[in-house]
Formats: sequence, structure tokens, C-alpha cells
Amino acid sequence: MAPQTQVFDNANQLAQRGADWIARFIDAKSGPFRLALTGGSTPRALYHELSMQRDVDWPRVEFFWIDERFVPPDSPDNNYRMARDAFLSGIPAIEENVHPIPTTGDPDGAAQAYEATLQKVYGAGALDPLRPLFDLVLLGLGSDGHICSLLPGSPVLEERRLWVAAVRHGRPETRITLTYPSVQSSRATAFIVTGQEKAQAVRAVRAGDRTLPGGRLRPEGELYWLLDRDAAALI
Repeated sequence: MAPQTQVFDNANQLAQRGADWIARFIDAKSGPFRLALTGGSTPRALYHELSMQRDVDWPRVEFFWIDERFVPPDSPDNNYRMARDAFLSGIPAIEENVHPIPTTGDPDGAAQAYEATLQKVYGAGALDPLRPLFDLVLLGLGSDGHICSLLPGSPVLEERRLWVAAVRHGRPETRITLTYPSVQSSRATAFIVTGQEKAQAVRAVRAGDRTLPGGRLRPEGELYWLLDRDAAALI
């Protein structure tokens, strides 16, 4: 299925209308809804706009993260903290439905613990392509083509058994990331990308360039691109 693309005039418009789109997407499905959140700087404004979506039935939404820096939860670099401050603290989310990636102990143990959380929620230890893990995965895209903490040249790009893995190279801090099998297991995937510095990566990933981590992604469900005009400049 061809990806569906929306291009917005600027990052502020993307945040506002992107939040409306996510709210409608959640509303269109009855019952529990599993939403996987991305980190980084781009989605902060989007999350703020989502926190003002009063018509969403937030208590039925379960929240997960696609990756995390292995830093304390109160660190300004922690993706969970960013989402909590910009988004979750402003909505009636149920505490038991919020599943941050742990960042205590050792990274491998934290990755194993989060994999166990995902498998418990999913109800099985193996993923079925006909039964997605998530309803919607939000993805950012780095200028180097990385998604989650699936970084260029990292051995984790070849991981197909684990759902979650520690990443010790490529960034100043160790990270915990979903691997391709788990991040691809979603009813829908939406790239949220802004900025001219991402334009080349957007074009390459959309073309399926496997030299970039994002180009290796093969979502099992629908694929959406939400871009500002700068990020979309080369498509």
C-alpha cells in the first residue's frame, strides 16, 4: 500500500493538524488503543497540542515508547519525561496504561524488562503479522536516516529475535530501542518530520534506501508521512 502524505506549511501547523489527525485516528477505533511515542525535539509541540484534545477518550489509550536514552527519568534528556511534561500530565491517562522504558540497573536488563512488558500486553512471546502489537507508532527521522535508536552501522539493525535491545555505540549515551520486528508490528505508522536538514533523509527513506535505518523499515500496516514544507522539499 502506498504511503499517505500530508505536507504542512510549517512545524507549528504540523503540530496542530497532526494532533487533530491523531485524535481522529484514535477515535475511529473502539476499545483499547496502543500508541507508541517517539522522543526527540520534533514531537514536543505535537504532544503539547495533543494534551489539549479534550474529546479523546484518553483512559482507553495505552502509551509506550519506541526508544529511550539510558538516563534517569528526571533527566531533561529522558524521552518519557519530555512526553510526560508536554503531554501526559495534561490528560486523564490511567497510570497503569503508561509504560515508560526502564532506565535503572543495566541496559540489557532494562531492555529485557521492557520486552517482557510488551509481551505481557501482547499476550504472546512471538509476533503475528495478522495481529499487530500497536495501533499507531509515531516515528521521528534523523538527518542520518535513523529511526528509534536504530542507528547507522549498529549491529542492532540485524536483530530479528529480540523485540527490544540496548544500543551502546553511535551516541554519547547508551540507549534502549525497539527493534524492527516490534516497531513494524503496528496497524499504522506515522513519520513526523520537520526541518530542511531532514529533507534528504526523507527522500532516501521514502525510496527504500537500505543504507539508512529508516529505509529498512517495512511497516506491516498503513504508512503515513506528516511533513512540514522544509522536510518535504525534495519529494
